[in-house]
Amino acid sequence: KWEGDDNPVLINDPRFSPAGVLAPKSKADLAFIMHSLAWLATNGTAAIVCFPGIMYRGGAEKKIRQYLIDNNFIDCIIQLPSNLFFGTSIATCIMVLKRSKADNRTLFIDASKEFVKVTNNNRLTEENIAHIVDEFISRNGTQHFSHLANYDEIKAQDYNLSVSTYVEQEDTREVIDIVKLNAEIEEIVAREQILREEIAKIIAEIEGQK
Repeated sequence: KWEGDDNPVLINDPRFSPAGVLAPKSKADLAFIMHSLAWLATNGTAAIVCFPGIMYRGGAEKKIRQYLIDNNFIDCIIQLPSNLFFGTSIATCIMVLKRSKADNRTLFIDASKEFVKVTNNNRLTEENIAHIVDEFISRNGTQHFSHLANYDEIKAQDYNLSVSTYVEQEDTREVIDIVKLNAEIEEIVAREQILREEIAKIIAEIEGQK
């Protein structure tokens, strides 16, 4: 149980005090992240599964995100598919922490479509995992899949760390050629007029035979 600011001693705890604020009582994710960071070796890496709300909510959580970004501790945020874990259908994220990064950029990977459906759940295949890991290692940035954001870019987004803020979704809607569509409509209307005229002639002949 995370006591948060109900326990006045916690704000002086060296694990949490650097951020200057405690994670909310009912949302302990960032408290666990700060705890993990405090025990991380200088050359170590921590990968923590998180609920997506901590990436964009305001208040104390935003201040902790700002501390993590300002001090260059967040290496990567990976958006996972929904319905991946037992007991929750929420699309979770992975936050990767490092104390000794090579630069001040943060990689955002949208792996929300990297899955195969198994009965009612989704599952990451070896190919899905390899695709994510290859992108994590190369840090190249791939359109509609990943983006390497610099510090100023994240600051301009008010320290919002949602992957969707940085990785543009691919537009899979069908592209319609308006000129071609109008030409087809005109052709249909013209054919319809010819049919009307032919029908009118047949009716006239029938009426003339009465």
